[in-house]
Amino acid sequence: MTSPLLLAQGLRKQVGERLLWQRLGLELGPGERLALVGPAGCGKTLLLRQLAWLDPLDGGQVLLRGLPPQGWSLPRYRAQVAYLAQRPPVFAGTVAQNLAEPWTYRCHQGRSPDPERLLAWLDQLGRGPSFLGQDAERLSGGETQLLALLRLLQLDPVVLLLDEPSASLDGATTLKLEALLLQWLGNGDRALILTSHDPDQVQRCCDRQLELGP
Repeated sequence: MTSPLLLAQGLRKQVGERLLWQRLGLELGPGERLALVGPAGCGKTLLLRQLAWLDPLDGGQVLLRGLPPQGWSLPRYRAQVAYLAQRPPVFAGTVAQNLAEPWTYRCHQGRSPDPERLLAWLDQLGRGPSFLGQDAERLSGGETQLLALLRLLQLDPVVLLLDEPSASLDGATTLKLEALLLQWLGNGDRALILTSHDPDQVQRCCDRQLELGP
């Protein structure tokens, strides 16, 4: 039996007086695509942030390949369980400079980018090499989402946590992004968790769902 890449057990989250969930668990194996679904305010983004170890747990544990985040060191864990916010931050400078920034982090020491792979991804997304020279802070909301996704994919994380990754994209680019994600998943022991306001996208991209809420 294949061991899970990511395992969460007994998670609990309370916001003020409101208990969002308790005894929540999930298991994610290689190649799996899980959608978090539920009404607005049920805590989908909060769960993604907890799985990425960006917010403290109110209860329970999260394991990556059998180890808690502390067993990996937090920078290394977050490089492998990578969170993409709906409104991701960008840095001053060009797209290329934003893509280069993570490679300066200690947890990626000894690794290097693959420019040819990056250009191939850009082509799949309908963007040419000139996109790399654009001012990152002047990108549209959709282009910022593409930049942020590529910034994560190039680092080859184990688990992608995607919070409405195409909310600002047009329909055609959304389909290209989905195709790229499915291609990426086919190359190694990888998995993803997705939130989306679009039920059709959930059906296209995910093979199972976890419903949150009362």
